[in-house]
Amino acid sequence: MLPDLLRPIARPSLAVALAGACLVAAAQGCSSDPARECVVGADCASGQCAPDGTCVRGPAPDAPTDGGDASASDATPGADASSDAPGDGPTLPGCSPNKDGIITAAEVPLKAGLRATYRVGTDESVDTAGTKLPDGTRSWDFSVQLASDRAFLVETLPLAGKWYESKFTGATYATQLRASSPELGIFEVSPTAVLLRGVVTPDGGVFRTEVTHAPPPSMLAFPLSMGKKWTADASVSGFVNGVLAPYSESYTFEVDARGTLKTPLGTFDVLRVQILLERTVGLLKTTVRSFGFVSECYGTVATVASADNEQDVEFTRAAELRRISP
Repeated sequence: MLPDLLRPIARPSLAVALAGACLVAAAQGCSSDPARECVVGADCASGQCAPDGTCVRGPAPDAPTDGGDASASDATPGADASSDAPGDGPTLPGCSPNKDGIITAAEVPLKAGLRATYRVGTDESVDTAGTKLPDGTRSWDFSVQLASDRAFLVETLPLAGKWYESKFTGATYATQLRASSPELGIFEVSPTAVLLRGVVTPDGGVFRTEVTHAPPPSMLAFPLSMGKKWTADASVSGFVNGVLAPYSESYTFEVDARGTLKTPLGTFDVLRVQILLERTVGLLKTTVRSFGFVSECYGTVATVASADNEQDVEFTRAAELRRISP
């Protein structure tokens, strides 16, 4: 019974948690510019924010609609998504990437109150290996619209006033981990790492999820550079859907590739973080592989998570593919 209960929070502890751990710093970068009407597509009723910071009036002619909330409606990829020079990418006021192959904590400012829109596809084919280039870097293209795509607004939420505030003293923010599930990851930002403190449901009560990680694993360990590796082991305790569910997690992280990644928002110079999670519940062990693509200024611009117990490092089927969009 416990493995089934844990399934809703299986992948959020991995690549999706990485997205929450290093959310786009767009609001931080643009908040000081009063002339901007929007930062991301979710700021506009049409779901599209133009490069000059103004909202596109009305839905795009070819934008799909599903009757959902306009703030999280599907948005077609920006016109510049396919025309960016490799690695140039969108720019943010107050942040200029130096593309030195090293990403420091200062280059990805994190706090509560940030937001960004991602496209999320599920159970889709994916090319995680990308194309190897003569200089040893790689290029990946995640800009294509997928049949299962939906828009997902990711926000870093303050803990003040929430039912779980007192249980995570010192945490920096909470953020929804998956588009398909309401669970929130609780993160603490330190000078050298972004730590996953636990996972909760937005509401408390008898059937709540409330688990804590001891010690909290570092989802990102700064500075990031090619070849960097780190590991983390955590004992997880608390309640999943109201049931006491202790288990353990072991993480292995490696910055294993550098290159350019094309997303619906544009093309970014990125470092790829390879992650392997091993979760043990009693005698049952489950593994999940994933990748996070991290860029200066914007943070994590894409994540890819495998199905359970994937054997291939460069897997070709994604349980979830998330990438930043307008």
